[in-house]
Amino acid sequence: MTISAIAVTNENRAIGFKNKLLWNLPPDLEHFKKITSGHTIIMGGNTFISLGRPLPNRVNIVITRNKDFTAPGCIIVSSPEEALERAKMEEEKLKNDHKEIFVIGGASIYAQLLPHVKKLYLTIVDDEPAEVDTFFPDYSEFKIINESETQEYDGLKFKFLELTR
Repeated sequence: MTISAIAVTNENRAIGFKNKLLWNLPPDLEHFKKITSGHTIIMGGNTFISLGRPLPNRVNIVITRNKDFTAPGCIIVSSPEEALERAKMEEEKLKNDHKEIFVIGGASIYAQLLPHVKKLYLTIVDDEPAEVDTFFPDYSEFKIINESETQEYDGLKFKFLELTR
């Protein structure tokens, strides 16, 4: 079973501002949906709040220490370790030939789970937003195994990377 992380970022590892993604890139959202559909995803409470609902065709696990947190349609856990344990159980139940768990954010969850991650799926946007308050953790120990051609959408250039340890 592979534990992966997926994010949209730039060369400086920027990922968000005020609990929102920095870029609205429909090709990235399609890429995210294609890769994560049919699998188990792990996120923090703020990421769930920003999404506003569980993502369809995925087992949604939310990590939060808030005992009163509710997320209908999601599995709520209180630690990254519990999330991984539960995700492995849930992924085994799914009828996939390829078992893969995806960490989808936010920054704290990425940082806590990165030591367990074997594969990264990153969309790298060629852009420097003026306002950033959230960053993806350092991933310099990962090596690129696949890189798409540079694409463009609405004036933004980006590429998809796959990296592994």
